[in-house]
Amino acid sequence: MMNTAYKVNGNIDKKLRLGSTDEEFFENHVLHTDNDKYTYETITETANFLRQQVPFKPMVGIICGSGMGCLADALDGKIEFPYESIPHFPRSTVEGHVGKLVFGHLSGVPVVCMKGRFHYYEGYPLWKCAMPVRVMKLLGVTHLIATNAAGGLNPNFKVGDIMLVKDHINLMGFAGNNPLQGPNDERFGPRFPPMNTAYSRELIREAKKVAKELKMQDIIHEGVYTCLGGPNFETVAELRMLSMLGADTVGMSTVHEVITARHCNLTVLAFSLITNMCITDYEIRDNPNHEEVIDVGKQREDVLKLFVQNLVKLISKSCKK
Repeated sequence: MMNTAYKVNGNIDKKLRLGSTDEEFFENHVLHTDNDKYTYETITETANFLRQQVPFKPMVGIICGSGMGCLADALDGKIEFPYESIPHFPRSTVEGHVGKLVFGHLSGVPVVCMKGRFHYYEGYPLWKCAMPVRVMKLLGVTHLIATNAAGGLNPNFKVGDIMLVKDHINLMGFAGNNPLQGPNDERFGPRFPPMNTAYSRELIREAKKVAKELKMQDIIHEGVYTCLGGPNFETVAELRMLSMLGADTVGMSTVHEVITARHCNLTVLAFSLITNMCITDYEIRDNPNHEEVIDVGKQREDVLKLFVQNLVKLISKSCKK
């Protein structure tokens, strides 16, 4: 065997759930080598495969959070690609994340949706979780709408509310885990990209106007999102610490996708659907669970569709000015 450093990710019983062969499981879910990061050429191969089969260039990329696959279902003229059919793509293994790249039109605007994203807790390194954002960039996407299901830490939030992300706290980055680690390819972006303008202030202002027009202003907030590695929900002490740091919502995604998007100069809007309230009191015996996350997403389907449809329409108008 060649002298390569291997890192084991995930549990062996995943093989049974995914229905993959030993070889497929070993390649896709267990082994990651120090030398298998995606290159510009690799991602170009993926983009070219999709470009050859999709007769239009998407303007907006949308990442659907847990329970929010309805956003992809709302597209007209859908062209769907299961992740396993796309060269170099990982697979989504989480309930509520179907695992398809869906092209189509939303409010007449060409878009591409990730119906299911990839998470660090599935065993994927962050650069692999965020790779589809770079594929979107090479396909022609200029704007990214990243959605997520999150726990509400701000006591003014309620389950079912929506928080427009104005900033994030990248705790995994503090620990040296960043999707931009490794050699930098200037064809994507600079070695040291700034993050003080990660989330478009203009799009946040416009999103608030959209919410007002849809009479959603009572459920719209603005705040700070923080991403943890998961998959466990947080302890009381951890949540109290995050609250002290200024976090309003807590989740397990989005930050590494936004960092990658800004690195390749995409304009970003992100929002959290509050699917549970974080427990910061030892006397509260309720347990957060993934089922309630999915349920709240289903309850908010119609509102989310209208909200995103209007956002996409607004982005299209702004690009034509």
